[in-house]
Amino acid sequence: MTALDILIPTCDRPGALAVTLTSLAAQTVQPFRVVISDQGESPVTERAEVVTAIRVLELHSCEVSVHRHLPRRGMAEQRQFLLEQARAPLVLFLDDDLILEPWVVGQMLGVLGRERCGFVGSAVIGLSFQADERPHQQAVECWEGPVTPETITVGSPAWHRYELHNAANLLHVQRRLAPSPERTRVYKVAWVGGCVLYDRACLEAAGAFGFWRELPEEHAGEDVLAQWRVMARSGGCAVMPSGVYHQELPTTLPNREVDAPKVLKV
Repeated sequence: MTALDILIPTCDRPGALAVTLTSLAAQTVQPFRVVISDQGESPVTERAEVVTAIRVLELHSCEVSVHRHLPRRGMAEQRQFLLEQARAPLVLFLDDDLILEPWVVGQMLGVLGRERCGFVGSAVIGLSFQADERPHQQAVECWEGPVTPETITVGSPAWHRYELHNAANLLHVQRRLAPSPERTRVYKVAWVGGCVLYDRACLEAAGAFGFWRELPEEHAGEDVLAQWRVMARSGGCAVMPSGVYHQELPTTLPNREVDAPKVLKV
């Protein structure tokens, strides 16, 4: 059994998913297991680009498991389903529209092993914003000692850390503070979207995404609430440089009226 399961929810993005899987095949730390939960109108396994990327991963001794998981009950339920398929002690939740530098997974595993906290995120960068400098959104608080538990609430000073992950702010900051993986810095977060590595036991101890039953089918912020609950018990952080880039496709979750951390308690 591998030490890492990579869990990917997907819905009607076969091209983007194929790109994401291809970047996983280039990771310097292998093997790992990939679990895909597919809620699209047509199975992703009917698309040649996805099947080919899966075959490349298997060529690298990475097991790939694809599940057709319908009907849709919202992203929290989709993530809980993925977690229930996991076997490894570490789980990396990865969105289906990202591109990872080859060192990303190895860097995250190294930080989680060193910090022994609940999760480590590698925040997503939108490269179309490379020329968009936003100094007023580039405040960063690095962990100078061990990562420790924190309680985050909506509107609190720590909540405003999310601004660092807007646009390409992190890219501009890491060019100054952590220009290469050899100069890794760990910093405090409000939450991290898209690419988050959990200690599975810590995530499950915090209830994981079991709160999906308390939400309507259309909701957002499920990853935020889960991270806040993990942070309160076990701590969490993010790492720079991130090396994770958004493909900048339209969201598959346009209705965000119900925001999980605003309607459920941490």
